Amino acid sequence: MSASDSVPRVGVWLIGARGSVATTVVAGCAAMTAGLHPPTGLLTETPPFTESGLPALSSLVFGGHDTLDCPLPKRAEALAAGGVLPHGLPTAVSAELAAAEREIRPGGPLPGDTRSEEDLIAAFAADIRSFVRRGLLTRAVVVNVASTEPAPTGDALPPSSLYAAAALRAGCAYVNFTPSTGLHHPSLRRRAESSGLPFAGRDGKTGQTLLRSVLGPMFTQRALTVRAWSGINLLGGGDGASLADPSAAAAKNAGKERVLADTLGTTPQGEVHIDDVPALGDWKTAWDHIAFDGFLGARMVLQTTWQGCDSALAAPLVLDLARLTARAHERGLSGPLGELGFYFKDPVGDGPAGLGEQYARLVGFAERLREEDSGGGGGASSWVDGGGPAAESGDRSGEQR
Repeated sequence: MSASDSVPRVGVWLIGARGSVATTVVAGCAAMTAGLHPPTGLLTETPPFTESGLPALSSLVFGGHDTLDCPLPKRAEALAAGGVLPHGLPTAVSAELAAAEREIRPGGPLPGDTRSEEDLIAAFAADIRSFVRRGLLTRAVVVNVASTEPAPTGDALPPSSLYAAAALRAGCAYVNFTPSTGLHHPSLRRRAESSGLPFAGRDGKTGQTLLRSVLGPMFTQRALTVRAWSGINLLGGGDGASLADPSAAAAKNAGKERVLADTLGTTPQGEVHIDDVPALGDWKTAWDHIAFDGFLGARMVLQTTWQGCDSALAAPLVLDLARLTARAHERGLSGPLGELGFYFKDPVGDGPAGLGEQYARLVGFAERLREEDSGGGGGASSWVDGGGPAAESGDRSGEQR
């Protein structure tokens, strides 16, 4: 589609743009747009959402930041070789992969990077603005799909928060699909809520926790007492390597534990252990052992095993979130989008933890997007930490190339 076409185009700026999830998002969107594969896993292509005014899949334009230098077409070939993408798909959508690759800019901070936090935020925001201008886009959504980072220990902004600040600086809605800090940093939280922009997150609910959000309410509704709930995750790839860091794994597990606490009303004994198994690549196995009491104290156990491809589970959710959040921005909605809690382990805003209730609320949100009139332009002023507007001019994307 050319920039001169009448259909408004919407940008999806991916943090971690050359990773497995991002590559699967770009290739999958291209495959569905071309009619090569059905939209399996995309709620936004089901009847409750098709009349909500969401941007069409064919209108999405991809770009992003990454610190890696492996081109998207090559990354897609590796995923196809590993069985993540269908054989032949990278060739079939090579033009779309190449177009997205041209819109990827270096992330940071890189080793030896001497730029200040303000310099990094300004540069990242300039990249996003340049992307919007070049593509003649009506708006863009920034989605963090990078590897999990450890929780920050001081006042300094971690990379995820630098990117989140840049999204707000560029006037873009923001989605944190990871357990990383993002907008949860104390210095950003209030500014995010006063920015006039919608945001959602955090930590996409793709497998083990998805199942927990179904089983937790089941035990509660049947008045069965859960005594212990333990789990093991075996995974490889970039996520497995990053979660080998105990502090990063702790950030990941916090969301899993929150789902149990919220659905059971108590925190049972047991923990989740995450093991990095590089040979598994992008595939993972999640095992849960649930000990519970039945009638007259009968001791019982439920065990579940979930085996899946992380990128294939995550990609349709990322596309759903980008479309829903872009529409919310168009409608002038702002602040935390709690109605999108269906997609997250640790959702922002208030809302239920059980999957059934979350789905009902999400369907209500689709109705709201269909009917609600915008109260404003949905835009937001740029800002600098600690102060007022920061109007940046010119195309600064060349500074990072």
